[in-house]
Amino acid sequence: MYYQKQKIMSTPILTFVFDRKKRGNSKKEASVELRITYNRKQKYITTGVRLLPKQWRNGRVTDRPDGIEMQRTLDAFMTRARTVVNNMMESGSLSLNEIPSQMAKLIEDRRSFLDYCCERAQVRKYGKAIDTQERFDRFLRWFRKWGQIVFFSDVTDRNILLLDKTLRDKGMKASSIWGNYHRILNSFILDAQSDGLLARNPYKHVRINKDKSSGGLGKYLTLDEFRRIEGLQPNTPYLERVRDLFVFQTYTCLSYTDLASFDVSKAISIGGRKVYTSKRGKTKQEFTFLLLKPAERILEKYKGKLPIISNEKYNSYLKALALAAGINKPLSSHWARHTGATLLLNEGMNMEIVAKVLGHSSTRITRQVYAKLLDETVMEAMAKYESSII
Repeated sequence: MYYQKQKIMSTPILTFVFDRKKRGNSKKEASVELRITYNRKQKYITTGVRLLPKQWRNGRVTDRPDGIEMQRTLDAFMTRARTVVNNMMESGSLSLNEIPSQMAKLIEDRRSFLDYCCERAQVRKYGKAIDTQERFDRFLRWFRKWGQIVFFSDVTDRNILLLDKTLRDKGMKASSIWGNYHRILNSFILDAQSDGLLARNPYKHVRINKDKSSGGLGKYLTLDEFRRIEGLQPNTPYLERVRDLFVFQTYTCLSYTDLASFDVSKAISIGGRKVYTSKRGKTKQEFTFLLLKPAERILEKYKGKLPIISNEKYNSYLKALALAAGINKPLSSHWARHTGATLLLNEGMNMEIVAKVLGHSSTRITRQVYAKLLDETVMEAMAKYESSII
C-alpha cells in the first residue's frame, strides 16, 4: 500500500507579539508586532505601536491615558490583516511576504495619503498655538500643490529626497526645510504607521540635514538695525502698524502667539511700573517682564489694544519693512523675540533673568539657543579690549 506525502496545509494564525527582541524596560518602549503563522513559517509585521512593558498585559494595551485609542489602532490593524489573509486564502494562494503590501493597498483603495494628512492635521492642530496651526495649513497647501506624494504607495525614500531637493533648489535654509516641511510630513507618516497604514517610514532610511545647531543665531537684528526699524517712518498705515508690532515684540521678547494673546489688563503695578506675567501659549511655561517705556508708548498709541494681524500677513509685511529700512535680512515675527533677547544679553543682563523673560524652563535652554551668539559677543569684547591695550 502506497501513501502519497501531501503538502502540509494549515490555518493562518494571527496574534500580536510584544517586545519580540527583548529591548523594552521601565523607561524604554518596545514594539507591538503582528505575527502571522502559516505552514510552519512566520511573518512579523510592525504595527507602529510602541509601549512600555507595564502597558501590555494579556495581549492588550493597558495603563495608558490613550490606551483605548491605541487598542483601537491595533484592533483595526488586525481587522485589515485578517481581511487580506482571508482574501488570499479564497483565491487559493497565501504569500506571507505580500501581506504588508496588500494591507497598504486595501487602505489606498479607500483614501489617499493626502486625504489622510488633512484628517490628521485637524487632530494635530487642536489646542495648539495659532502659529503652529498656520504652519500645518501652509504645509498642506504647498504639499497639495507639489503633488508628488498623493497615495500611500508614494511615500518612498526617493520622494522624500525629491521633496528635500525641491525645497533646497528654492534656496531655503536646511533648518527651515526641516522645521516647516519634513518634520510635519514625518509626523503624518508616524501617525499612518500607528494606524497600520504604512509599514515603513522613509525618514529612518534617508539622511536629511536638520541644521538645528545654530538655534536662534542669525535670526536677530543688531542694535543699529533695530534702531533703523524703530525710527522708520513708513508711508502706509499698515506698515506703520507692523513696525509698531515688531518694536513692541522686541521690547517684550514675546513670541507671535503670546503677542496675539497679550492683554494689558493682566499687568500689575509695582512701584509705579507695569509688570506683565503670563504663560507661553506653546509650552505653558510662565514668563515675566517689565513693560519698558517704548512698549508702553505703543500701547498708549493703540489705547491698550495691539493691531494684531495673522502671522502669515505679519511676516509678509515684515519683509517689506526690512526692505524699506535698507536691511537685507529675511525678517519674520520670531526675529523680534531673538532680537530682544540678544539686546538684553549684550547689555550684560543676568542669564536667569533673560530666561524668565523668555519663558524658558531653565537657563540651559537659553544658553543652548544663544550659546554661539554669546561666544561671538565674548570674542568682540575681547578684541575691543585687545585694541585698547596694545
